[in-house]
Parts: sequence; C-alpha cells; structure tokens
Amino acid sequence: MKQQVRHHTVDGLVRDSAERFPERTAVRYRDRHWTYAALDAAVSAAAALLRDGRDGYGLAAGDRVATFAHNSDAYLIAYLACARAGLVHVPVNQNLLGDDLAYILQNSGSSLVLADPDLSAKVPAGYRVRPLDALRQAPPAPYEPSADPSVLLQLLYTSGTTALPKGAMMTHEALCHEYESAIEALDLAEEDRPVHSLPLYHSAQMHVFLLPYLAVGAENTILDAPVAEQIFDLVEAGRADSLFAPPTVWIGLANHPEFAARELGGLRKAYYGASIMPVPVLERLRDRLPGLGFHNCFGQSEIGPLATVLGPAEHEGRMESCGRPVRHVEAKVVDEDGRDVPDGTPGEVVYRSKQLCQGYWNDAAATEAAFRDGWFRSGDLAVRDTEGYFTVVDRVKDVINSGGVLIASRQVEDALYTHAGVAEAAVIGLPDERWIEAVTAVVVPRGEVTEPELLAHAREHLAHFKAPKRILFVDSLPRNASGKILKRELRTRFGGE
Repeated sequence: MKQQVRHHTVDGLVRDSAERFPERTAVRYRDRHWTYAALDAAVSAAAALLRDGRDGYGLAAGDRVATFAHNSDAYLIAYLACARAGLVHVPVNQNLLGDDLAYILQNSGSSLVLADPDLSAKVPAGYRVRPLDALRQAPPAPYEPSADPSVLLQLLYTSGTTALPKGAMMTHEALCHEYESAIEALDLAEEDRPVHSLPLYHSAQMHVFLLPYLAVGAENTILDAPVAEQIFDLVEAGRADSLFAPPTVWIGLANHPEFAARELGGLRKAYYGASIMPVPVLERLRDRLPGLGFHNCFGQSEIGPLATVLGPAEHEGRMESCGRPVRHVEAKVVDEDGRDVPDGTPGEVVYRSKQLCQGYWNDAAATEAAFRDGWFRSGDLAVRDTEGYFTVVDRVKDVINSGGVLIASRQVEDALYTHAGVAEAAVIGLPDERWIEAVTAVVVPRGEVTEPELLAHAREHLAHFKAPKRILFVDSLPRNASGKILKRELRTRFGGE
C-alpha cells in the first residue's frame, strides 16, 4: 500500500502533500503553475472568501455551491475550497442549457453558482452567480479546515443516460476511500507526469486521477480539452507519461493522422473507462504502442466512481473484462430477486463499499430502489468468472429483447468494429411488430461503406438472431462529456421511423 488516505478530508490530502513536497509543482494549467504549498494556500484563501461574506459570498456550512465552468486551475481550487470550507460542491456539466441546467441547480438547491464568463449568462434568473476565477485570485487568508470526514462534500450527479440525473451524496470519507483504491489499483506514483484533459466536473477525471495524483505528490497538467496535438506535444517534451481517456478519445487519437508519426514512446501508463472499449480498437493501440500499459477502469458515479480495474498484465486472454474489484469494493452478480447467480451466469452487478454514496439527494424512492439488503444495484449486466474477473455485458436497460431472446449490444458492436469501414458504432433495440425489438446498428462510417456490406459482415461474425436487422448511418453519435454514448437519444431519434 503506497499511502493510506482513507481517513483524511479531501482538502487535507493536498495539505498533507504540501507539507511533504512544498516546492514541488502540483499543477500546471496553460502558462500558470502551482507548487503544492502555493496550491494549499490558494485553497485556504478561497475557502475564507466563500465563507466570510466579502463580494457577495457569505455561505454557511452545508450550503451547496454549483461550479459551472470549463477545465482550469481555478476549477480545482474551487472544489478544494468547498471541501475546506465545509460546503457541498455541485459539479455541473458546462454543456448544459435551459431546462437541463435549471434542473440540476434547482434539485441541488444551490446557493451560489461559480461560473466562467462565457457561461454566466446561461444561468437561469434568480441564482446568485460569481466568477469562478475570483477564487483563484482571492487575497491570502488563513482558514481552519473542516476536520470531519463524514461530512457531505459533493452532489455527484449521474450522467442521465437512461433517466433524469440523480445527485449521489458523496462524503469526504467515501471519496478518500475511493482515492486510496485508485492509487493502489492504478499504480499511481509521485514520479508520474499525468495529463488531465477530460472535464473536471466528471467524476472519472477528478476522482480517479487528479485528486489521487495530488495525494501522492505527482506533477499534474490540466488541459482545456483532449486535443490530440497538445497531448502528443506534452508526451514528446517529456511532460506527460500518463493519460486517461474514454474509448471515444482513444479512438480519435488512434485515427489521428499524426498518431503513427509522432514519438510517443514516453507514454508509459494508459487508462480507459467511462464506456466499453471495443476490443479491435484496443488491439490497434497496443500494436502501435507495445510498451504502453493499459488499465481498464470501471464503475459509476455512485461509487466514486472506481469499482473494478483490469491491469496491464491481466489483459492477455481477457481483454473484454473490466477486471476485479478494487481494495475497498465488494462486488457480486445477482438475479432480479437479488439472489447470487453461479459464476459464468449473466446478472446484475451489486456493490457493498465504503466508497458508496449515502443515497440520492432529495430522492428517497430512488435511494430505496437502489440500495437493497446493504447492497447497491448498479444497473450493469455482467458475468463473473471463477477467478473473480467481471465482464460487463451491457447496461440492464440497454439489453435488447429480440423475439424473446435477450441480446447484449456490446457483442454486436464489437463485431461491427472489426470492419475497416466502421469508425464508431452503437447498437440499440427499436420497436418492431415481429421481433418486439429489432437489433439496429447506428454507425459513423469511415470511407465508403454500404448497409448490405455491414449486414453481411455482421452475419459472418454473429449468430443470425444477434445480427442487426438495419444499419443507420450518422455523422456522429450523441455523447455526454465523459464519452458515454446516449443510447436513449438514439432510441428517441430513430424509434418513430
């Protein structure tokens, strides 16, 4: 165990690193950099500003503070300042508009919205809005941190891929347990040079990588977005050797015209997650960068979000697996009635863990439905093998019922990805009088490819009842910012045809 962090508060992790490595660079963003000592001092100054009433802040312990902003060093400082000031941080997807944005702010009961200038005007009337960057520039001020790890720290809203988002209630204690799991399972070390390019409002980038890396004392680089050329430049310059990205971003990197020519041998650790990585894509990446160690990270918002990991040495022979549970997570597979199923049998994954949320904010019914007999129902359909490795088959709500036979969309997608003409694919079930649901593939093509060609290819690789009945071509697939494909939007879009 590299470091025990489970009993800290979240801001206490940064204070601890500042005591151990005061002059080491903690964070770089654009042309700014923060040592660990400077970052810790900035967090205290921002916490004091949030609580003391200057400039229209004046918040009380337990107040919810929404952050509606792009990636930046100020975003990180705001999160840590909320932690130090005893406030509840509410990260908000910066792409939300109108009713979707209003729903998060209203549901959370946010007292204040910290926003970037270009986003402030999108905040509905009636909410107190202050510039996020003001926290980064707060005048120096001491602040005595909150010392209770059981205090609520964050409302981590689910991605809403199948229903309205729900606010998972995360405490300092839950998140610190998750950080410790991440440090151990993902081999995070102080000598690593990670680059963080995914949105910081999302739990994967913030809670699986940025905060755990700050806890071990690494030098971190924050980017505005996962721009391939910037990532390639950092790797070639020796300033990045660790990268997390969802499969959609890895696909983009692998397809980039500079990918084959750039010197990327300095990249040592690769992490993917947030959605299922097509096996053919992973094989292409490993062929191009044979010295790169891949970790598959799996979980969901309610558990911090890391639940299982498949390490580099574990990929051989089980590349479809999402690995085994991390240190602080228990997992098993059950049937609809909550009874354990034998290894090798599909069922729903359930969790028991100190990383879990306390429930859903202002939603007792959803909390009761999700937590049964001390276990959390994940909504993921998976199989566990005799060695304890889990393989996710699908989201329970994304399984297709075709002619009374249940079909996992992932298997169909993997078959399609073996065709050179498929850049991206999402398989859904659409209403059908004969089949109940017809297996339908929505494809972003690469070059010239036809529907008959892809249908024939799928039938060569799949049992006849699993093969798509239709291929629909689109320019792009709808996703949230973490890279998850929004299949409910595809079902809505094409379900009426």
